[in-house]
Amino acid sequence: MDSRVAVASLGGTITMTGSGAVSPTLGAGDLVRGLEVGEVGEIATLATIPGASLTFATLLETFDWASKQVREGASGVVVIQGTDTLEETAYFFDCLWPHEEPLVVTGAMRHPGLPGADGPANLAAAVAVAGAPNSRGRGAVLVLNDSVHAARWVRKTHSSLPNAFESFPGPLGLVVEGAPQYFHPAHRLPALPRPLDAPAVPLVEATVDDDGSLLDWLNVRGVVVAASGVGHVSAGMAEAISRAAFPVVVASRTGAGTTFRSTYGFAGSESDLIARGVVMAGWLCPRKARVLLRLALGAMQPVEDVFAARGGVF
Repeated sequence: MDSRVAVASLGGTITMTGSGAVSPTLGAGDLVRGLEVGEVGEIATLATIPGASLTFATLLETFDWASKQVREGASGVVVIQGTDTLEETAYFFDCLWPHEEPLVVTGAMRHPGLPGADGPANLAAAVAVAGAPNSRGRGAVLVLNDSVHAARWVRKTHSSLPNAFESFPGPLGLVVEGAPQYFHPAHRLPALPRPLDAPAVPLVEATVDDDGSLLDWLNVRGVVVAASGVGHVSAGMAEAISRAAFPVVVASRTGAGTTFRSTYGFAGSESDLIARGVVMAGWLCPRKARVLLRLALGAMQPVEDVFAARGGVF
């Protein structure tokens, strides 16, 4: 196996320059050049856009490029992008990644023109993780601020600080003296099939005095509802869910914890929604649930089975 790590850039804060307000301009070669980041092989700039503008089409192209690199012998792959959607794209890659070689996503919270820009350190740590033998079999992970996070658990919890990314159960490991040290053995689920398409799936948040009428206007193949608490909505939204002609997945909007299944019994409770045909997201946050629903629909996989396999603790 080639010991080198392939590096691709999609853009984001780490690539942004300018006088005053910045925008993405730098490519992968600019980021790697002159930086001691270990053994780097293939370098590619696949896009130069902010994280908020990434699409599933771009991510699938990146997935195909990354898979090609490991088939040709790369020991791992690093994907650089904007942090606005990093938690979602990390999970996207993790659901599909079939290889033992790791795929590491990273970025920066401070652009290169700011004091204390974190891009170089994050990139160096990401390459170290991607090239380390003990990273094999862990799927896709997110590396920022010398922390290695599992894609399914990591969330962006602050808008601007360098330590913006956290995992509710804690990180998988830390980068210490230029190498990853893991707290848990490698464990992952089998990869989902590559989707044939990427159907639109809106994310709707349930709020106070919400009758769910928005659901009646949607012409989509599926919806994720970010519900309160352990998976609760109003009685009105519960009725709207019953009328929906598409799969509805319910996740907790709280930021941590799982949806329940049988504790509460009122209209709009978790047990009531399950009786109406809702699929509970379990431990997945609403944004990860949306990614998984799109992938399941695009690959024509049974939605309930996919979430049953991936919504629990493992």
